[in-house]
Amino acid sequence: MNFELKQLPQRTQKPRNAGITMMMDKGLSVREVEDLLSTSLGHIDLVKLGFGTSYVTANLDKKIAAYQSAGLPVYFGGTLFEAFIVRNQLDDYIKTLKRYNLKHVEVSDGSITLNHDKKCEYIKRLTQEFTVLSEVGSKDAEKIIPPYKWIELMQKEIEAGVWKVIAEAREAGNVGIFRGSGEVREGLVQEILTKIPEETIIWEAPQKAQQVYFIKLIGPNVNLGNIAPNEMIPLETLRLGLRGDTFSFFLNKDQANME
Repeated sequence: MNFELKQLPQRTQKPRNAGITMMMDKGLSVREVEDLLSTSLGHIDLVKLGFGTSYVTANLDKKIAAYQSAGLPVYFGGTLFEAFIVRNQLDDYIKTLKRYNLKHVEVSDGSITLNHDKKCEYIKRLTQEFTVLSEVGSKDAEKIIPPYKWIELMQKEIEAGVWKVIAEAREAGNVGIFRGSGEVREGLVQEILTKIPEETIIWEAPQKAQQVYFIKLIGPNVNLGNIAPNEMIPLETLRLGLRGDTFSFFLNKDQANME
């Protein structure tokens, strides 16, 4: 860091298993990626090329190479996986991953109806060659999954070999673990945490209030995803108590009450 401040919370160091920030790239240019990395590289752990954007992004190979040369894992959004699966093109998808030298892959079923045993089969197959993240939850706001089912699905996907399981919220943060207003479904989140280890979950939390909630609930080293590129540094300040929303949270009471 640029200077010394006492009593900041301890952040895990990269490469880390907890405290991960997964950034969503929805179409940055190569130049924008280079500019982003010049200021925010230390705060990014994973880069997801959101939904199907990689299909239509120009200079995709150069952009992926820019991230990879900086040591950042890149993977395609789960919606692209689903687009290949629904067209019975799994082998083509694997070839595409290898073409771009991607080591991570997301398996999801938020936009398609996929038998869960079949989803776990895909996970097991892909873990033979890739680091797999899976996503639980539907992108359909009308489809409410009860807490016990979230836990059951997560447990089975972890048993199938995923590295992290992602709790669905979409890029807007208004489905899955959140209500349409963006409010956290607190009972759901806390029930999930009674059965699933916190370090195994990446919570999609694109909105600031959502990030604050998880930092206060789990701590500065909570795994958060679907974070916008221009929110990398603001999120890190939330994690460290260097922004008003969490400023007093990591201080002792005497310091927090100073006049």
